Amino acid sequence: MRRRVSVSLGAACLAALGLASAAAGSTVDENKLAQRYAPVVKLVKQTEECGRGEPYEPIDVDALFHEPTVALRGPWGRDLVKIAPSARDLSPQRYEYHLDFPGDALDPGCGYERWGRRVAKGTSPTVYAHVAADPSFPGKLALQYWFYYVFNDWNNTHEGDWEMIQLDFDASNASDALAGRPVSVGYSQHEGAERATWGDEKLELVDRTHPVVHPAAGSHANFYDEALFLGSQGSEGVGCDDTRGPTREIRPIVRTIPSDPAEARGAFPWIGFEGRWGELQKAFFNGPTGPNLKAQWTEPIRTSEDWRERSIGVPAGGAFGTGATDFFCGAVAAGSNALRRSLGHLPGAILTLLVLVVLIAVALSRATWRPATPFRLARRRAWGQVLAASARMYVKRLPLVLGIGLLALPISVIVTVADSLLLRTSSVFGVETEGGTGGVVVFVVVALGTALTLFGLGLVMAATARALAEIDRGRKIGPLEAYRMSLHGSGPLLVALTIASIVVSLLFTTVFLVPIAIWLAVRWALIAPVIELEGTGAIAGLRRSRRLVRHGWLKVASLGAAGAILALALGPLLGAALILLTNVPLAWLNLVAGIVYTLTMPFVALATVYVYFDMRVRDELSTNVESVELPAEIQLA
Repeated sequence: MRRRVSVSLGAACLAALGLASAAAGSTVDENKLAQRYAPVVKLVKQTEECGRGEPYEPIDVDALFHEPTVALRGPWGRDLVKIAPSARDLSPQRYEYHLDFPGDALDPGCGYERWGRRVAKGTSPTVYAHVAADPSFPGKLALQYWFYYVFNDWNNTHEGDWEMIQLDFDASNASDALAGRPVSVGYSQHEGAERATWGDEKLELVDRTHPVVHPAAGSHANFYDEALFLGSQGSEGVGCDDTRGPTREIRPIVRTIPSDPAEARGAFPWIGFEGRWGELQKAFFNGPTGPNLKAQWTEPIRTSEDWRERSIGVPAGGAFGTGATDFFCGAVAAGSNALRRSLGHLPGAILTLLVLVVLIAVALSRATWRPATPFRLARRRAWGQVLAASARMYVKRLPLVLGIGLLALPISVIVTVADSLLLRTSSVFGVETEGGTGGVVVFVVVALGTALTLFGLGLVMAATARALAEIDRGRKIGPLEAYRMSLHGSGPLLVALTIASIVVSLLFTTVFLVPIAIWLAVRWALIAPVIELEGTGAIAGLRRSRRLVRHGWLKVASLGAAGAILALALGPLLGAALILLTNVPLAWLNLVAGIVYTLTMPFVALATVYVYFDMRVRDELSTNVESVELPAEIQLA
């Protein structure tokens, strides 16, 4: 009996040793596989603190443990559980607990960037490899690399950020995978991922086995190349991801998490954590859950079936007007920032919005809109009458107005090409953008580019002013004739706009001078009709515009803002809506936005001409000569 027991115990021990040996062999193969395909990461280079670029690297999460600035808090709020938690404190029993870093995710400032550097000091960038099979797909194997960043500084700012890439093999285990090569690769991008077959042209490899990953600045969504990428739904992220260079290359250390759950928890106690790796916040500003709670951790092949085949690179802005994609990227970022700030001060934000709506409604209701007759030109008009007369003139002379707008297309193309050549020339001569003489040269080049862009709009205003003046005199005029007659003032107009652009741009470089820049920009808003209709030179045109606006600055500014909203925002706003609601190619959306912009430009020009005549009449009817004596108001005895 004892012999049988001894034999049984011996067999059990041998079996256990065999299983342990097999497990050890499996772990060794998994680590070999992970090292063979270790990713190369190219982060967007950051040239100055808190400036453009990516300040965060994928870190070794052990740097967070025993760190006195990190807290573990409970799921019921901000109640403190432990300061400087260890990896074992993040046990599976900590359901919906969360780590909390110093700072406010809704108002990050530069604090997380500085804290991230402090925490990661003395450690090396790290990725965590995980080899996983999928029970629903026998004969398939996934190799995952998980990246952890301490902060997500994108539209949805939040503490902590887990990202991953995945390589799929036609293999049953790591040993078989070592004998072959991957079939496909997936790069995580927000709630989804993008696929590439192994050997795909878009998949960049180093030494034939190491995939190159381009994390987007701030969001850390992973892409295959350098570009500006647009997402219009949850799986893609709503907004624009920027991976454009210059970049810096890092090769993170690979630490392999065993596929056996018990062994994984023994080597990496934090892997069983069922809480959040960042501050508890509202909605998508909340810290993320860890890899073990993601579907791809246990079902890697099934989730890979939902990978997209490509990401949408944002095309350059249209050849005329503003691009729908540019507007979309900026609008989403601005809206996200506004939402983020309002969450921290929700009652005040709601009250401010209500007050703003009421003020606008009251202002519009009290504005004088009639009579809205477009002629005669040389008369004073109230704020509402300027817009009403412009709208009536637009409809009444639609062929002329549309003709002026459509003829602006080739002009805008020429101006855009000249602008791009000017900027390209600056790089050909090796001009640097940071400090010194190079910075001044680039500043001047950009200011000249701005002047050229405004020049296209200025020509439309000049042609519109000439057409209105001729019609007011009872003469017939067409779009071509209007442009031909306005060309005599194109030289002074370009010089005046260049001077104005340089001065205003200089003032905008200092925050304290921004109000002066805005004040001057409005004072010079009537340059085009002044030069066209009064035949002045560049300097005289600047002075004349300043004189005309001096007693009606607020009126000119508000009408200019209304026109800008109509012309500059209507087309891109329509394009942005189409981005969210349709699958129309982005290049076509930019074309739609550009056409709408082209058709609304003449309306802005009409309003500018009407406000010019309003200011001119007021100026010429004002009494500028001081009386020698004042008339008596009572009789003296």
